[in-house]
Formats: sequence, structure tokens, C-alpha cells
Amino acid sequence: MPMIKNVNTRRLILVIGAVTAAALAIFLFGQRSVSVQVAFAEHDVPITVFGLGTVEARVLSEVGFEVGATLTELNADHGDQVSKAVVLARLHSAEQEARVAKAKAGIINAEAALTMTQAVVEKARAALAQRQKRNTRQQRLLAQNTVSEELAEDAQLQEDIAAAELVVALSEVKVARAKLADAQAQLDYDTVLLDHYVLRAPYDAIVVKRHHEFGSVLNAGQSLFTLIDPTTVWALAYVDESRAGDVRIGQPAEVRLRSLPRTVFPGHVARIDIESDRVNEERRVYVACDQCPETFHLGEQAEVFIETAHLKAVTLIPETAVTGFDGTSGSVWIVIDERLHRRTVQFGARTLDGRLVIASDLDGALAVTELHNGLREGRRAKVATEASP
Repeated sequence: MPMIKNVNTRRLILVIGAVTAAALAIFLFGQRSVSVQVAFAEHDVPITVFGLGTVEARVLSEVGFEVGATLTELNADHGDQVSKAVVLARLHSAEQEARVAKAKAGIINAEAALTMTQAVVEKARAALAQRQKRNTRQQRLLAQNTVSEELAEDAQLQEDIAAAELVVALSEVKVARAKLADAQAQLDYDTVLLDHYVLRAPYDAIVVKRHHEFGSVLNAGQSLFTLIDPTTVWALAYVDESRAGDVRIGQPAEVRLRSLPRTVFPGHVARIDIESDRVNEERRVYVACDQCPETFHLGEQAEVFIETAHLKAVTLIPETAVTGFDGTSGSVWIVIDERLHRRTVQFGARTLDGRLVIASDLDGALAVTELHNGLREGRRAKVATEASP
């Protein structure tokens, strides 16, 4: 029995010794310095916002005739560059041309009627002058008792009739002039309608599409061509609302087309839509190119990078090194006097590669940029990264 007790005692001592040694090893390992990566101040840091979108044109027009008829002439097709006011197409217009000819004949008729009424006015004036002289003579003779009152009254009546006839003739001239003006207006109206049978380019444009062919019967208002103004081509980018708050009109931007991924086209923000996309929670931002590509394709996918700020000196930390990040603040590990501590800090802008600008004053502390299991409050830390010169 004593021998068994001695064996058990030795075993217990060995177990206690092993546990003590393990605890001592763990304690000593925990006191060993852990190597950490930290963030240092960086200079001239661009803050860029990314948006994915398409190539569009600000001025895009579906053009067609204001009247309906058969298409008899086509002078443009897909891809053509057309100048302002050049004739793109014509419709069958014989009926309207006949109306214009009739209106021109109406003007000739109205001009002849005006000439006739003017001649009547001259005749009425001559008759009035003659009767005024006769009446004056008869009234003088009546004063001398040479003629009877009946003859003098008849002379006065004839003068009054001649004066009234002149007034009527002058009125007929006004009527004739009004008819001439009406005929001219009718000609102008019919000429304008005739011009509706001719389709002209509203501006210097590129033909994107021709919707109908020669001989087609078109209805009034039906689209025949799709035109764009090549000087208004821009990129429509959809920017996440959480990143779009600092985007302003005029900010510099870069555009990369899917077909030309190695080429960067400089531009600037030209417009920001007031209304955002309610479903995707995105803001529409239009970027006009300062140096446009020689060729473009509407609807092509475009990557847009907008520089919203350029920071002179900031400290950046990856978002992956922040815990409890709520969009403006979060908890980070910092190194103070070679010891690790937790601190809640405020953040500013975010870079395109997922780093956050530390807006809080760290009072000389260094923020840890990589998280691992060895980080513990109060543990000794050794900085593994030196500041760049």
C-alpha cells in the first residue's frame, strides 16, 4: 500500500508540474511582443468615386415628317454625318404643290382686283372734282338770282353723290387690299405645308438609324431617322448614393470604355440628376469628355472615375482593420508606448481601394492596419513597418 501511494504522489506531482510549465509558457508567450503593421501619413492622396454606366448622347432626336405621304427620296443612312438644314428625305407632294399654284393664282386675281378698285377711286375723284366746280358755279349764279334754286340744289346733290361714291370706292380698295393680304397669307400657308414634305437636318448630326425605306407610306409624326449631336456625347454613370455625396459639377473625371480598356479619356462632371434611382439607390452622374474618342457606340459600357478631393496629408487605414464600422466611426487598434489599445475613431473620405481617412486626432498613436488573433489590450507591440522617407 505505501508503495502505491508513492506512485500516485509522483504522478500528481508530474501533472502539476506539467500544468505549471504550460501555464508559465503561455504567460511568457503572451508577454512576448507582437509584430503589427501600422499606418503612416500619406501625401497627395486623391479621393476617387467610381461609377459604372454607358455611353449616351445628350441631344438625341427621333425626326420625321409632320404630314403623311409616300416616301419618294432618301438622302441619308446609318452612320452618315449630315450638316444642319441638309435635305434628308422627301415625300410625294403633288397635291400640295397644286394648292400652292392655286394660291399663287389667287394672288394674281387679288392684285388685279386691287388695280381695278384703285382705277375706280381715280374715276370717282375726277367726277367729284367736276361736280364740285359745277356746284360752285351754280351756287354763285343762285346768289346773283341768275338760276333757280332747283338747279342749285340739284348741283349740290350731285356733288354729295360724287363724294359718297368716292368713299365707297376707297372702301372697295381697302377690301381689295385685304383680299390680297388674305391671298398672300394663303400662299404662305400652303408654302409652309409644302415645306413639311421635305425633311431637313435640325443640326449637324450623325444618323444613328434609318427606320424606313424608299416607297414606304409614312404617317404624320412617324420617326424616319434617329439623329444625335456628336458634340454632346457623354458617359452616364450610376454612382452609389453612399459615395455620391461629394460629387460636384465641374470635378475632373476619367472614362474607360469597355472596348478600349487601356485608354483613359479625360472629362468632367457635366450634370448630376436631381432624382436618384429609388430601386438601386444610385445617383445618375453625367461626365462630358474633354478629349473624346474618334468613334463611339451608344450604350457601350463605361467605367467612370471622379476625383472629388485631393488630400495633402492624411492617415489611411483599410476598412478591413475597423470593427463596428457604421459609415462614420468604428473601433481600431492603436499602438501607444509600444502597447496595444482599442479606440473608437471618426472617419472621413474613403479611397477607391477601400481605405478610410482617419479624421480623429490620434495624439501620436499609430493605427494598426491588419487584424489577427494576437492583438490584445495592453500587449506589447512592435511596429513592423517604417515610415517611408
